Amino acid sequence: MSRMIFVNLPVRDLAASTAFYEALGGAVNPQFSDEQAKSVMLSDAIGVMLLTHDRYRQFTARPIGDARRDSQALIALGVDSRDAVNATLSRAVAAGGRADPNLAQDHGFMFSRSAEDPDGYIWEIMWVDPAAVAKSA
Repeated sequence: MSRMIFVNLPVRDLAASTAFYEALGGAVNPQFSDEQAKSVMLSDAIGVMLLTHDRYRQFTARPIGDARRDSQALIALGVDSRDAVNATLSRAVAAGGRADPNLAQDHGFMFSRSAEDPDGYIWEIMWVDPAAVAKSA
């Protein structure tokens, strides 16, 4: 059985956040979306649940942090090539994201850049050379 992951994020502006995640290559799943939540599938196994603060508070009693001020997590999203890293980042910026809040990483066999979404969550867009992975196995 393949496992799935859903990243649940509280967002200030549901429409702006939805546009950002669609620019990362996601597609809205209307079955799990409404006026307070958008389910954006980045692949068959990776989903991002964008939740208004009111909806997010239904799942936790903890205060909602400010990802623009405090680092909460670094979430990495793999793409197929070095060029796809840059292309994905360009689309994310065009959709309201901010490029490279963290320095780009280029190790030859691995290349990554980061995009900050409208709420301050940082996504590392990364490519790893499959040949280099096969050699190390």
